[in-house]
Amino acid sequence: MKEFELIKEFFTAQPVSRKDVAIGIGDDCALIRANDNKLIAVTTDTLVAGVHFPLDTPARAIGHKAVAVNLSDIAAMGAEPAWISVAITLPEVDEEWLREFTAGMFELTEYFNVQLIGGDTTQGPLSITITAQGLVPEDKALCRNGAQNGDYLFVTGNFGDAGLALAAINGQINLNDSDFAKVKAKLDYPQPQVLVGQMIREFATSAIDVSDGLLADLSHICRASTLGISINVEDIPLSKALTDNLEPEDAINMALTSGDDYQLIFSVPATNKVGIETAMAHANVEFNCIGQLNTSEEISLNYKKKPFTVKKVGFEHFSMNA
Repeated sequence: MKEFELIKEFFTAQPVSRKDVAIGIGDDCALIRANDNKLIAVTTDTLVAGVHFPLDTPARAIGHKAVAVNLSDIAAMGAEPAWISVAITLPEVDEEWLREFTAGMFELTEYFNVQLIGGDTTQGPLSITITAQGLVPEDKALCRNGAQNGDYLFVTGNFGDAGLALAAINGQINLNDSDFAKVKAKLDYPQPQVLVGQMIREFATSAIDVSDGLLADLSHICRASTLGISINVEDIPLSKALTDNLEPEDAINMALTSGDDYQLIFSVPATNKVGIETAMAHANVEFNCIGQLNTSEEISLNYKKKPFTVKKVGFEHFSMNA
């Protein structure tokens, strides 16, 4: 199967056709109609086999995750996702693999009304690069540098499950079948908090999604906003699978440092605290307040009012041996 046959067979038969797409797949560029008084949020993420997902990960999970990690970035800006383009490098044309891969992609794109508008295919080691674009009102975009002294720090969901799954896959811990299935689903099928992102933009001053680890991504808000954060680590939400299989401090360490959670961290001023809590409760969204921002420009971790020390920081895209 040649490149353009592959594209026609697997990537054009998608369930979404947006009115703001003038020209989609099939030309040198896609053409989209931008809306007045809105900014276009653009993000790009690459997933490489053996680096960002285990080599034996099912094709459907890879397709889902490739889209999810990009939509998570869109969610962190408070934007509504609209379009994606996909560049995929394949070792060979495996038609069954491609059917499963695109099924995983299109499950998410259909749910969030996102249209695939272009991309590229080539041969080589398996990797997927997706560029996602979305729309956000010009005065509502959530940026990392918007946090303010005294803001409360909230998180959605819970943390550490994907890290626990990887630890089990790598033979570092033994899990029963039930717990492994639960945390493996978190690793393979992360759920981007798109609707939450649009909700919190009415209340929050900054936001970021957690991809490289809670602590590592918190540091980005600190640096961008020139602020510090005091965290009560016992308030970090943990799943039963995590607490059942690790000692309390090890579970917290896993939650702080492992990546692939794709939940949201966001800061909220005191004047909006009741409002955000009410909105999230009415929407039945799982959320927790884990700390508060200050002027120290440092991250302070406290466990039951005593300093807490982590064993590692988080995922590094590039690392060098000493």
